[in-house]
Amino acid sequence: MDDRLIMENILTSTKSACNLMMNGAVESSTANIHNTFAQSFNDSLATQNEIYAKMSAKGWYPLEQV
Repeated sequence: MDDRLIMENILTSTKSACNLMMNGAVESSTANIHNTFAQSFNDSLATQNEIYAKMSAKGWYPLEQV
């Protein structure tokens, strides 16, 4: 397994965590639970952005013009 594939797997896992945290915040029953999920969601987004930036810098996440 090469570094690019490892990073792609980590990014996919992090995106899944973002999705779970977002849904947890949306579906939470109390403000305390909502705030906990919302903070975890923001932390997950920051992590996802760091992974994306590293992949992009290496040319492993090319963007297409829309």
